[in-house]
Amino acid sequence: MTATRLPAGLAPWAAALSALTPELATALGPLLRRLDALVGEREPVSDGPGEPDGVGGLGRSGRPDQLLPTEWLLAEDHPEEFLRRFVDGELLYLSPEFRTVATRGRTVAMVDAGPSQAGAGRLVQLAALLVLHRRAAARGGELLVGVLGDEPVHWFGGEPADLLPAWLAARRSAEPTPEDVEFAAATLDAEDRAWLLTSPRLADRLPGRPRVLASEPARWGPAGATHVTVRLDRAEFELPLPAADLAVRTLRGAEFRRTGRAVVVAPSEAGPLGRRLPAFTTEAPFLLVRGRHTGTLVALDVRDIEQRHRRTAQDKEHRLAGQVIAAGRTGRRLIALCLHRGRVLRHVIGRPLAGPAELSVDPAELGLDEGLVARLAARPVLPLLRAGEDLLAPVAGRWRRIAPDGAVTDDGPVGRGTERERGFDRFREPRLFGRDLPLEAIRARHLLHAEGTVAWSEDGRHWTARTPRGDERRLSFREKAEVAGLVHDGHEPALITWSPGGRQVRAIRADGVRTLSRFSGGHSAPAVHPTLPLIAAELSHGRLVVGSTTTGRIHQFLGSAE
Repeated sequence: MTATRLPAGLAPWAAALSALTPELATALGPLLRRLDALVGEREPVSDGPGEPDGVGGLGRSGRPDQLLPTEWLLAEDHPEEFLRRFVDGELLYLSPEFRTVATRGRTVAMVDAGPSQAGAGRLVQLAALLVLHRRAAARGGELLVGVLGDEPVHWFGGEPADLLPAWLAARRSAEPTPEDVEFAAATLDAEDRAWLLTSPRLADRLPGRPRVLASEPARWGPAGATHVTVRLDRAEFELPLPAADLAVRTLRGAEFRRTGRAVVVAPSEAGPLGRRLPAFTTEAPFLLVRGRHTGTLVALDVRDIEQRHRRTAQDKEHRLAGQVIAAGRTGRRLIALCLHRGRVLRHVIGRPLAGPAELSVDPAELGLDEGLVARLAARPVLPLLRAGEDLLAPVAGRWRRIAPDGAVTDDGPVGRGTERERGFDRFREPRLFGRDLPLEAIRARHLLHAEGTVAWSEDGRHWTARTPRGDERRLSFREKAEVAGLVHDGHEPALITWSPGGRQVRAIRADGVRTLSRFSGGHSAPAVHPTLPLIAAELSHGRLVVGSTTTGRIHQFLGSAE
């Protein structure tokens, strides 16, 4: 997939601007930033800091009562040094954490597609929709767009690459009326936050209505409008528009992209992002990541992680022969299957296994072909489990049982939804649950399980979770996100979600939503441990962070593979 390269100043907009060409994205920069500042006063990312939730780390600012005790001891013994550190901002404070209150309601844009908004007005609407979509994603919600004058109103949403062409195609020959606005607003829920994108003509006929963004041309040049006046409530300002030829191409849809994700390139950057592809392949407290070379496997010990101070991870790098296909930590052994010179070989690191010292398997017996091998190289390693003396690996949609003598047998199909671009999803494999599934879970389209808790859903957004005690919880989210795992926050089940658009990682509980900001921003979904409240996220340049899904704190770092 081709990456769209943007100026470093547009870093916060990388995901949203992936739907536009670089030229248009850059030209919209001043309009986007000014609108975002104005809209932010009326559309905050969260409803407030939420309830206090302990301490999240250390910081260089805070209230006097948040100073570390050691700083007060310094003030008593060395007051001049204390004052110097205070002036230079070197004192350490405890940073409080807050549990985010679950956001209710959707962000809705009612757009004026009449003649008065043609041209400059549509360009302002484009920028406003990008701003609203980005803020809705940050809140964990979605943006819905409806065209005034339609009866019934058809609300559409999705990612910018899908939403913007649908909005652009909506053109109406008649100007909307205040009655059209009231008709559209009547179809919304009470908790929805409705925005009106229109012209001053209609805005003046709706005095007192909140969140009305009106625009009209302000200055003209030989080729058309060059500046636009934007008004929101009582604020009014003038902003430049893209060049005339670029504006025409935009309004014809020629500047929209359906492929490619925007990647911000700082002046010092060069080369592709490193990919470590983290995975918790077994219930052992070890994280496995790929190294820079195909035969390199890195194992990170995360045992007793809550008792350690935050530090750079002490990892063990294993150089194996060939491409690592599957691996798993079992007891004190790390076992891996590698493809080398046309054969799949078994490597055992640690105490040797009983039986023959060497094991070699024909790749065809495991369902491996050239195309599948290439795809697996770009994904996390597959899980490798032990079943008595045999090995089990999910390859090509089937569980493959490998006996100590190298004999391979088919052990049945993998569970529905387990094979994903981000690797094999243990949480969706019924055979790993270890007990009988409820009938509702068996019949549902989506299934998750972890540590005795099972969750099921029909649409992938509204889930029912049943704990080992038999308690049921309702977990749901509105944003377009994928579920990366199921964990326990205390005794309460929580879904871990990742949104491709906003790259936000969140913990969804029955009583609220917590954004795991320290694990957000990665280019792929995080890895979640199947039995422990641990999460590993790959951020820029192969940099990994490992920490707790309960507290949201980082405990270990793993540097770049470069």
